[in-house]
Amino acid sequence: MNETVFYFATTLGKIVVFTHLALILAALMVLGERRISAVMQSRLGPNRVGYGGLLQPIADALKFFFKEDVVPGQVEKVLYILAPAITVIPALLTIAVIPFGPALTIFGTEVPLVIADLDIGILFVFAIASLGVYGVVLAGWASNSRYPLLGGVRSSAQMISYELVLGLSVIGIFMSTGSLRLLDVVAAQQDGVWFAFSQPLGFLLFVICAFAETNRLPFDTPEAETELVAGYHTEYSSMKFAMFFMGEYTAMFVFAALISTLFLGGWDIPFVTAEQLAAWGNWGSLLGFVSFFTKCLCFMFFYIWVRWTIPRFRFDQTMALGWKVGIPAGVANIVATAFILLPPGTL
Repeated sequence: MNETVFYFATTLGKIVVFTHLALILAALMVLGERRISAVMQSRLGPNRVGYGGLLQPIADALKFFFKEDVVPGQVEKVLYILAPAITVIPALLTIAVIPFGPALTIFGTEVPLVIADLDIGILFVFAIASLGVYGVVLAGWASNSRYPLLGGVRSSAQMISYELVLGLSVIGIFMSTGSLRLLDVVAAQQDGVWFAFSQPLGFLLFVICAFAETNRLPFDTPEAETELVAGYHTEYSSMKFAMFFMGEYTAMFVFAALISTLFLGGWDIPFVTAEQLAAWGNWGSLLGFVSFFTKCLCFMFFYIWVRWTIPRFRFDQTMALGWKVGIPAGVANIVATAFILLPPGTL
């Protein structure tokens, strides 16, 4: 097979598989959240459609497809229609640089389980993920309604604040590895200490920012049903409303994958060396993928657990945490890492 054709075919296959994996997981996470929250509240969740409610996501999708698509009369139509897509697309694009496992061997050629192995992978993630806020802000503004506009303004202020902390929280990792390439970050944790233990403050800050960036409780002030009806998507219905949910749950998966990659060793398996995984060939690659995916699922369960455990912060508390605590702590983590990495006798 021609090398160019093989590369094109494998890249297209990875795009299809990883994108569908994220979308299917997003749909199942909606069901998982409803079922897990029901258990936490001693009640029944959706359990009528399919065995144990497994077909509920399909029923929800059909409902959204056939529900009347109401467009209010005074909206800015072009931006109103574009906003849901702008929310979903950045979350899907960031999947391109996330390594899902060790390389597979196909027809004697190593195929890395990452769509695009960029030398500046983390910068690509931050650049693209930051575009998601435009969908929320435009949805609030284009709706031409007061409460959605207030939700959009809140979202922009919150994301700007926590993106600063998000960037500061990972600098210690890249000071330690000397690379912005995500595969190098995973390799630095193989057969060693995960950055969750060597960079505990950065890990804590990144986790907090993951909740804020995805508008999840206790940082869901852009929605805040008790104050803003439903926030920025109040005036949306049918599939446009569903796309906001797709964007949120896909972003949850992306951040779970980033946390697994940056702080939890990626596909690293405790007590199993990288050489052992490589010796097992494609079975080792599959095992690494399962390890990575399991870490993602555990953090997504943590998302749900926190939502039904901690009450919503007030907006001023959310902003104060980002500016007065998060940024100083991020700078302190960078300074501490620099001192630790200094060669002996430098000072």
